[in-house]
Amino acid sequence: MFEKLQIFRMAHAMAQHAGARQSVLARNMANADTPGYKARDIAPFAQTYENGGGFQTRVTRPGHVGERAGGYSVDVRKAADGEMDPNGNSVSLEQEMLKAVDVKRQHDRSLAIYKSALTVLRSATGRR
Repeated sequence: MFEKLQIFRMAHAMAQHAGARQSVLARNMANADTPGYKARDIAPFAQTYENGGGFQTRVTRPGHVGERAGGYSVDVRKAADGEMDPNGNSVSLEQEMLKAVDVKRQHDRSLAIYKSALTVLRSATGRR
């Protein structure tokens, strides 16, 4: 009966996605002044989860994000409204900060789903 609890898998996948996206956003912010650096992002969680997206960790060397973060494909994204620094950098710190807040909300949501499902499971088994 309790072998396949999809809600826990989904909450875990959502938390993993939030962590991977946060590392990509942090890398963008760290390279905000790097000439020619293009902002990167990963696909939204809903799209990744529907595709059964890559949840395997792949790292080329310790501490290296590379073109994958936490198993998710990292894509170069277009600069907002075509704005770009004169040095060719497409990172907007304001946009990255807003995205980081969104990632925190996603992570908090995944924890809330996990805790709620755990409470329901405990109630169903007669434990508190």
